[in-house]
Amino acid sequence: MTNIFKFNLLTNDGESRLGVLSTYYGSINTPAFMPVGTSATVKGIMPDQILTTNSEIILCNTYHLMLRPGKDVIKKLGGINNFMNWKRPILSDSGGFQIMSLSSLAKSAEDGVSFKSHIDGKKIFMSPENCMDLQVTFDVDIAMVLDECIPFPIDYKSAEKSMLRSMNWAKRSKKSWIPREGKGLFGIVQGGIYEDLRQDSVSMLQEINFDGFAIGGLAVGEGQEEMLKVLDYTTKKLPTDKPRYLMGVGKPDDIIKAVLKGVDMFDCVLPTRSGRTGQAFTRNGPINIRNACYANDISPLDENIVNPASNNYSKAYLHHLFKSKEILGAVLLTLHNISFYQWLMRSIREAIKNKKMAEFSSNFLKTYSSGSK
Repeated sequence: MTNIFKFNLLTNDGESRLGVLSTYYGSINTPAFMPVGTSATVKGIMPDQILTTNSEIILCNTYHLMLRPGKDVIKKLGGINNFMNWKRPILSDSGGFQIMSLSSLAKSAEDGVSFKSHIDGKKIFMSPENCMDLQVTFDVDIAMVLDECIPFPIDYKSAEKSMLRSMNWAKRSKKSWIPREGKGLFGIVQGGIYEDLRQDSVSMLQEINFDGFAIGGLAVGEGQEEMLKVLDYTTKKLPTDKPRYLMGVGKPDDIIKAVLKGVDMFDCVLPTRSGRTGQAFTRNGPINIRNACYANDISPLDENIVNPASNNYSKAYLHHLFKSKEILGAVLLTLHNISFYQWLMRSIREAIKNKKMAEFSSNFLKTYSSGSK
């Protein structure tokens, strides 16, 4: 464990960045992918198994943990790391997206957001201040400010109003945040697909001075081309000495192209959700293990990925597990998918280190898009 929160940028290859983020519970090599453990669990696998995938940090969600088990239970157990027996870094999403997407009758105002729990319909109010109180109590390594998540598409005036509200919440979040050794708070850039709003948001967040900067409001239906356009003019305005986190992204090709735009951190439910539904990620693109062509396939998913789920079981066995509706199939595919993502991130870091990111990305994307079945 370390007592400092610091980002060390080691080198660049074009816009791509290689770095190390130091936190209380350990260091994270960037570019990094964070498996999603929404409710203090990466679905279907134990913390010890997550370690076998070479994951260095996971993500939890403030909204879900607030509803259950609740702040008091986690506090009594000594924080989220002790609660879930994960002694590595944790980032907590503030829950703004979940409030808007899951809750009934969510309504934002200048003081905060009111909503009904998607579990029992209970009326709840969250302000920037109590959002920070929750995340401080959870004692995560990286906390996120409360922000307002807007739909896509949205008109300019509505996007501007929402961005300004999020910036006000960001200022209040920072004011109520309790600094502690090894712990950091990230601001979230908003502004829809409007360049001037994004740049205004970056300027306001830099003035508030956060430990890192997330890019929010993307991967909500705008498409990859528009997402990359937003990244192109947003990352260039962010400080070089702070980590950059693209929230909720994404597919392997999304990650590759975002790294080329200067992004350092990613999270997405895709590898775990796909693992539970029979989709496995491979270098030749995703495959559906339920398909009949795998019934007699004795080859492993990827013998070069250092995880038993990837190299110790045949596709035929995995096909059998899913056709038989055995839980083990979901467990093994989840482990493989996370391991594949972490293999991808290690490969990216090695390519940046050797100044070969353009070559690696071109070769990977060509092979990855060659076909899936």
